[in-house]
Amino acid sequence: MSKRDYYEILGVQKNASEADLKKSFRRLAMKYHPDRNPDNAEAEAKFKEAKEAYEILNDPQKRAAYDQFGHAGVDPSTGGFSRGGGAQGGFGDIFEDIFGDIFGGARGGRGSGGANRAYRGSDLQYNLELTLEEAVFGTTTDIRVPSMQTCDTCNGSGAKPGTHPQTCPTCHGNGQVRIQQGFFAIQQTCPHCHGTGKIISDPCPDCHGQGRKEKQKTLSVRIPAGVDNGDRVRLAGEGEAGVNGGPAGDLYVQVFVKAHALFQRDGDNLYCEVPIRFTTAALGGELEVPTLDGNKISLKIPAETQTGKQFRLRSKGVKSVRSATVGDLICKVEVETPVNLTKRQRELLEELDVSMHAGGKKHSPQEHGWLDKAKDFVKDLFEGEK
Repeated sequence: MSKRDYYEILGVQKNASEADLKKSFRRLAMKYHPDRNPDNAEAEAKFKEAKEAYEILNDPQKRAAYDQFGHAGVDPSTGGFSRGGGAQGGFGDIFEDIFGDIFGGARGGRGSGGANRAYRGSDLQYNLELTLEEAVFGTTTDIRVPSMQTCDTCNGSGAKPGTHPQTCPTCHGNGQVRIQQGFFAIQQTCPHCHGTGKIISDPCPDCHGQGRKEKQKTLSVRIPAGVDNGDRVRLAGEGEAGVNGGPAGDLYVQVFVKAHALFQRDGDNLYCEVPIRFTTAALGGELEVPTLDGNKISLKIPAETQTGKQFRLRSKGVKSVRSATVGDLICKVEVETPVNLTKRQRELLEELDVSMHAGGKKHSPQEHGWLDKAKDFVKDLFEGEK
């Protein structure tokens, strides 16, 4: 039976790079490997076919011979290359590289840098609640943060003072062990030392062999003016301590702004609702409106102001931490209906009501405009049913 083309088997073009070959073979190996397909003869055959194709095409000399003479150029029975050598080293080295990726072996983790590799400590997050004033104008506050820090008793070694960690006898300090599985070998984390390469027979009584211990530390945090919900302040090196002398992680202080009694923030602008008497809305007047910095500003209400009208006070809002300009304070007036009326007040309102009815649309154009639209709607509805 004639053999299939090696490039066709791997699903690559003839000009495929070494990286393309490896990527394609890894995909096929993951799909057809016997360990993933037990008792599946077809999958096993496809795996062996892909393995043979990759072995030839990954070797520059064998690949050149195959490109020129086809299968005859690499078939030992016809004088072609034997499978024992090649410029790329032994076949086991090639597959150790690939299957290390597939099965989580030597590539990555502790094994890539040795058992005693230094690791950066974890980053931490602290949620800080601020008032709107603190967020807008900035503040400095102290926070207490629990984190894993280097143990003072053992100086991070994990061993009892006066003793030292011993080299792991299983992996000989490498942190990984080599496991032979059929025709290839993979590396896995040492089950004895869990990848550290060390055995602590007499652990530190304070950190119990971890080399780190949870501690509370107090930090002073400066919050810049203009921060908003979700903003973060980074404190470099204030996270958890590193492992094996690695650098500490960072602490991120995330801002949450509490609701304010008067103001709501949207970007650089502040909003507030201002209730006014209906007489002020009708006749006009002047109000004093507080600003976030504790001052007051005069707000002129023109006559015949309707509820919901907004007044913009320039540069009385927020200067964001990301902006060079100051936003505005936007006041929305809400006309308040009077309550708890005296007899005389009720009489005056009734007289006003009679007078306004006599004026028709002149005094309440919105009301009459709405009533006219409602009448037209009902009229059209009935005419459409006829």
